[in-house]
Amino acid sequence: MKDSLRIIVPILLIGVVTLFLLSCSSKPVTTVTVDGSSTVYPITEAVAEEFQKENKGIRVTVGISGTGGGFKKFYGGEIDITGASRPMKKIEQEECAKNGIEFIELPVAYDGLAVVVNPQNDWCKSMTVAELKKLWAPEAQGKITKWSQIRAGWPDENIRLYGAGVDSGTYDYFTEAIVGKEHSSRGDFTASEDDNVLVQGIAGDKYALGFFGLAYYEENKDKLKLVAIDNGKGAVYPSLETVKNGTYQPLSRPLFVYVRKDALEKKPEVKAFVEFYLKHAGKLSKQVGYIPLPENVYALVEKRVANLKTGTVFSGSKVGVSIEQLLSK
Repeated sequence: MKDSLRIIVPILLIGVVTLFLLSCSSKPVTTVTVDGSSTVYPITEAVAEEFQKENKGIRVTVGISGTGGGFKKFYGGEIDITGASRPMKKIEQEECAKNGIEFIELPVAYDGLAVVVNPQNDWCKSMTVAELKKLWAPEAQGKITKWSQIRAGWPDENIRLYGAGVDSGTYDYFTEAIVGKEHSSRGDFTASEDDNVLVQGIAGDKYALGFFGLAYYEENKDKLKLVAIDNGKGAVYPSLETVKNGTYQPLSRPLFVYVRKDALEKKPEVKAFVEFYLKHAGKLSKQVGYIPLPENVYALVEKRVANLKTGTVFSGSKVGVSIEQLLSK
């Protein structure tokens, strides 16, 4: 027994000393909390991965609650940063003010909304904005149900519709651009905050049609088919080039992150992450399928952060907006 104790006690002491030394030498890990848009998520996740490689003592958590869900957590003081696929609404600004949350608005990339169908669909190669409105307007519910009602010659088959969830900024922007009123559409469609659910639904249904961010189409182009959109100037497919040069309208839009001013001022890890984000947003947004902003726009956004310029230059979804003009005011 004594021999056993002679062996066990030194081993236990070594273990205790090792743990003590490790606890003394390891630096505390700080956390940056991010949530919000599923559309902005791939950009933020890519930035977070690169940032953490260079900043081992900082952990960045990135959630997906949708644009509206992210804003609720943001003005509730639960997170430092939120991603948004539309500008902050007036009611959300009021909630921020009520809770004492000052925020800085940061455009980070452009995106195009893709209208997609199943690859077996050999009749719908393009649609006009008017046809999309006829299909998606609130009054279409229960009345416009077949492809043949959209355009003569199309099949007399039921259309199954898929789209972003109603708590999504993508839904808000699509309804503003197509129907003419934000958050206004028929309700009888399969809605989801998870774009992968929409991809799977359309990929498995010959008579389906849906919409979501262009990046998710790019990830799943082998399962889906793009529909060109005609706003009266000819049918245009969404692409990096057509979104960037403004010819893919009205379904091109800016993407944002919003950061709490107090987090930027009081948490060095948040300041470091935001600065890193803006420095690398152009390159990383392109890598994950989005369209970078012009370099001079990123410079204006960096200036906005440096000056702690709070508030929004928008007032809800804006179609065909020039970020550069707004930020330079």
